[in-house]
Amino acid sequence: MASRHQIPQDVLIIGGSGLTGSHLLDRVLDEPMVQRVVAPSRLPLPSHPRLLNPVGELLPALARLQAPVDVAFCCLGTTLQQAGSEQAFRQIDLDMVLASAREARRLGARHFLVVSAVGADSNAMLLYSRIKGTMEQGLTAQNWPQLTIARPSLLLGPRDEPRMLEQLAAPLASLLTGRWQAIRASTLAHALWRLALEDGKGVRIVESDELRHLGAH
Repeated sequence: MASRHQIPQDVLIIGGSGLTGSHLLDRVLDEPMVQRVVAPSRLPLPSHPRLLNPVGELLPALARLQAPVDVAFCCLGTTLQQAGSEQAFRQIDLDMVLASAREARRLGARHFLVVSAVGADSNAMLLYSRIKGTMEQGLTAQNWPQLTIARPSLLLGPRDEPRMLEQLAAPLASLLTGRWQAIRASTLAHALWRLALEDGKGVRIVESDELRHLGAH
């Protein structure tokens, strides 16, 4: 088991306005030892004395940042239906994630934590799983000192823009067992923060059942 690490002083959260990202942002801002949280967003986030919230398109906002960060989280994610096309979906869930990671590395982050998905596989027939798997490969190729890949199952929680398939699948996914059982976004956020406090090297993949356990304690 990885050992506990000191609490990071400067944290970058990419996708802090989304379902998981908003829970993670609240959790990190509740940590008194964290000095500063950087969370770019398209629309302004609720103000907080320790929150730096660059507003605008994500990649230009990241490119303007100069202050260093210790650890970075990426909670970006959409669906093919929401994106509108395969190209747009790929741009968000693959290209933007990899570009954000490069910016985080430029800012000095040594640990990158990303929300992927259960079943991620670059050879999968399902587009969603294939893009997530390709994203994981791309991040691994960046040679992070510490890379944590979270693979949650179906996420539960109210979204600003409801996803019909998620709503239909939620009752069944809640009855499943193991890594396929649905997980609450708030539980995932707590698990991500615990993983950020672990001292390790290389790539760690955390499946949904372990995420549920970590986020519940």
